[in-house]
Amino acid sequence: MSKEKELVEQKANNRKLKDYIRIFGVGVAMGSADIVPGVSGGTMAFILGIYEELLTTIKSFNIKFLKLLFSFKIKEALEHVNYKFLISLLLGLGGALLSLAHIISWLLENEPVLIFSFFFGLVLASIVSVSSHVRWNIPMIITFIVGTAIAYFTVRLMPMNMPNDPLTLFWTASVAIMAMILPGISGSFILFILGQYKFILDAVKSFDIITLLPVAAGILVGIMTFSRILTWLLKHHKNITITLLVGFMMGSLWKIWPFRIVLETATKPNGDIIPIKETVILPDISSGIFWIALFLCIIGVILISIIDHLESKNNPIIKIFINNKAKK
Repeated sequence: MSKEKELVEQKANNRKLKDYIRIFGVGVAMGSADIVPGVSGGTMAFILGIYEELLTTIKSFNIKFLKLLFSFKIKEALEHVNYKFLISLLLGLGGALLSLAHIISWLLENEPVLIFSFFFGLVLASIVSVSSHVRWNIPMIITFIVGTAIAYFTVRLMPMNMPNDPLTLFWTASVAIMAMILPGISGSFILFILGQYKFILDAVKSFDIITLLPVAAGILVGIMTFSRILTWLLKHHKNITITLLVGFMMGSLWKIWPFRIVLETATKPNGDIIPIKETVILPDISSGIFWIALFLCIIGVILISIIDHLESKNNPIIKIFINNKAKK
């Protein structure tokens, strides 16, 4: 048994009801983030302290699991895949996707500045939090710059006009889920670039099983493959991997900057109008919307900082306030 698997089993054995309620809450945060193009559910998992356990749990769906399952050792098979953790997380994630899809879809169309301001604060605080765990040196700084550049140029790609057939849905979902479990790279934005975002979101809202089946199959194949790669990287090259992920988060900020204008649009065959070229702008600080946006951004920063401090006891933003209070 690997060291990671042993640690997961120790956590599972010591968990109480309140711990599973917290995991459910993390699932809600991940699901909410995954709906918004530019925000990664993987970021939520990373800063809320379940990222490595999530990857290890996904990786546990292996040959041993199948042998236990086909031997009708159901209890052992469920325990092997950390089922209580997984069920709690999926209930939160799935519940958020189904219940918030309509709300967030409406906000994206009608109040994009407000929702992106809040998520900008979440990601900004995440960068500060995760950066505090990096052992910074010259190679790490270079890695951070590379990660930032990759994410920045990725989120500036123009959306493609692609078909919505089952094969396309399968492979785009596979690519998107790989991005979705990476902090900083938004799976929903990858779907947006590949021209599938609104089509799949509409299928979720209407619970269109026929459309969602190839999407689910693509998600399964993508996540089972990529989780193994990420687990290996975190095990053998943890510092450089985390630094790269921080860079991804930094580069993604361009996409979720709340104040922007659309320069060029295109019309899809189904009549939907999509932006294909946009640019960020500085806000008008005399406008009421700026102050509401700033307030929501600060709320996002405070929320993530508090949650991280409760988990790590070492959040840099919270420590500033604690140290200042101690000096007084």
